[in-house]
Amino acid sequence: MIPRFSAVLLSLLLAAAVPQRGLAEEQVLNGIAAVVNTDVITFAQVQEMVGSREETLAKTYQGQELADKVKDLRMQAVQILIDNQLIIQEFTKNKYSIPDYVVEEQVQSRIKEQFGGDRAAFLRTMQAQGMTMAKFREMIRDEVIVQAMRQQSVEDHTIIAPLKIQEYYEQHVADYSTPEQVHLRMIVIKKNGETGRQMAEEVRQKVLGGAEFDKLASMYSEDPTQNNGGDWGWIDRKMLNEQLTKIAFSLKPGDVSEVTEVAGSYYLLYVEAKKNETVKALAEVHDAIEDKLVEEQRQKAQEKWINGLRQKAFIKIY
Repeated sequence: MIPRFSAVLLSLLLAAAVPQRGLAEEQVLNGIAAVVNTDVITFAQVQEMVGSREETLAKTYQGQELADKVKDLRMQAVQILIDNQLIIQEFTKNKYSIPDYVVEEQVQSRIKEQFGGDRAAFLRTMQAQGMTMAKFREMIRDEVIVQAMRQQSVEDHTIIAPLKIQEYYEQHVADYSTPEQVHLRMIVIKKNGETGRQMAEEVRQKVLGGAEFDKLASMYSEDPTQNNGGDWGWIDRKMLNEQLTKIAFSLKPGDVSEVTEVAGSYYLLYVEAKKNETVKALAEVHDAIEDKLVEEQRQKAQEKWINGLRQKAFIKIY
């Protein structure tokens, strides 16, 4: 089992978000964050992993909340680096090898993706960051090793029993359902004594007489949808209060409601169209569910494997 973070590590992880300068900064970055068997993880590696995300956090949080977020981020990075080192050590112990061309393909792919294939721009960025090509290749090699070893830790053909797929579908059927919906337009007229109701009734009679609801909404409605002809778009039963929802879903397409008073305003509701609730059949989502369950099984298998590596290792976090 991996030991708890020591007080020393916690104090370093809780360091101020404003970076330290000069020799003090260099000493911290070169300090040891953890030892994994015979390998050392430095704070420089932790900072390299989380630096850009810390900058993002600093734009959103401040004070103690920022310090807590940064601490959690760095703790997660330390654990990831420990796991990666364990995997690389397992790779070395088993005397596996990665062909040079595989690493080079990944290097070229990274240059293409991040620099549009401009190798000169890539090299300038490397130089600005103090990164050598040899170090970059080593980082890519480690990434390839970790990914390959994780994939190897699980069976190639994970089989999910049909009953498991059926059970998952039944437990998550709401995820594959589209609720009943209506395409709603609404006119809202403020109460203003009896004047408001009288106006609302007059508008309703115009609709019943054949006037277009959207044009009347643009003329009379006093809510934000006025400029859009009172259009609320497609809504389900969760979008309006109980009283208006009951009215909206009782109307047929082309129907206009009675004048309804709610919270000091008079409402006219008009349904343009209606969609019944639909539920995708198991056959339609079977493959997607199977893929999801396979991935969950693979994740569990990988975690079991990495836990085994942790339990056999000497890990010290400073």
